[in-house]
Amino acid sequence: MSHRLLSLLVVFVFATGAHAEGPVSVTAEAGVKQPQAAVDAKGRIFVAFGKGNEIRCAVSEDLGKTFREGRVGSIGALSLGMRRGPRVAVTEDAIVITAIGGDEGKGRDGDVLAWRSTDWGSTWSGPIRVNAVVGSAREGLHAMAAGPNGQVFCTWLDLRNKTTEIFGARSSDGGATWEPDVLVYHSPDKSVCECCHPSAAYGTDGTLYVMWRNLMKGNRDMYLAKSDDGGKTFSSASKLGQGSWQLNACPMDGGSVSVGANGGVTTVWMRAGSTFLASPGQKEQKLGAGVQGWTAIGPDGPYAVWLESRPGKLVMLAPGSSTPKTLSDKAFDPMIASAPGGKGPVVAAWEGTPEAPGIHAMVIAPASKPAR
Repeated sequence: MSHRLLSLLVVFVFATGAHAEGPVSVTAEAGVKQPQAAVDAKGRIFVAFGKGNEIRCAVSEDLGKTFREGRVGSIGALSLGMRRGPRVAVTEDAIVITAIGGDEGKGRDGDVLAWRSTDWGSTWSGPIRVNAVVGSAREGLHAMAAGPNGQVFCTWLDLRNKTTEIFGARSSDGGATWEPDVLVYHSPDKSVCECCHPSAAYGTDGTLYVMWRNLMKGNRDMYLAKSDDGGKTFSSASKLGQGSWQLNACPMDGGSVSVGANGGVTTVWMRAGSTFLASPGQKEQKLGAGVQGWTAIGPDGPYAVWLESRPGKLVMLAPGSSTPKTLSDKAFDPMIASAPGGKGPVVAAWEGTPEAPGIHAMVIAPASKPAR
């Protein structure tokens, strides 16, 4: 089948909203972990995950009915588990996958490495090291987001200065090259929360947001910074929500940020065993008891997924609903993704359990408009 005919088929499926009903198996292989998904403007779904020291990517061109899986690359010791693992972002011309690893692993070394595909996952080039200081990303926790005009931003917990800071780096050419990394945030109390992953999201106008769990006077609260120049510089950080959480430990739960077509920002995160939804400057809304929350904005507004326990029941709250829907009776580390500007399908992905191993995905909402 020609690439043009395949693209037309994808657009047709995207426009008609035909999608898989219920969860599908991206892969049933045991030992695969930490899925992350991205959706492009044509409704193609990309799911990155790891197994051992290998990074893989599965691609669906029929709105999540079927996936073809391929190998991206490998690292001597890949950071994997508890939200460590590959991240995936997609621009108009390329898929970008990042992962953290080194020769030894287990916190002794680790760099952010980036791979790139321009044939939609058939072949991959790389890796390119993203962090400037070798070994500074050894905590293994990071995030990535794609913006307009080929922009990609990667952010991570950085240890170059003998404390935990938020650093990031931008690519303006879809991951082909990376600019020098920049400091996103340094806590006046010396360190941010040491084991919670950051998150990042672009608006359709190129505005970038980075979120992380801070450590201020013993409080493990969520903070957000904004960049109006695509990741070159950042505003002062602001706390999310009105409550605070005194905790002398790291909860290992970093939450998620998303941006709608109108520029509205939604965050989902955990505090003291409950999951909250909040927008900057507004009071947080309690969604329910649970952990490992994630959010994405679809055609009709923000969606949220979280676990009632880890592992445990995976639930989702859709826009306009007051009652969460169960997606799986038992799961690990879910996430949810949508197409740019919320104009396409919303896709949840999660890690299975020993009883039902593999990576699972489900298209929650089909496209409201055809891709252009």
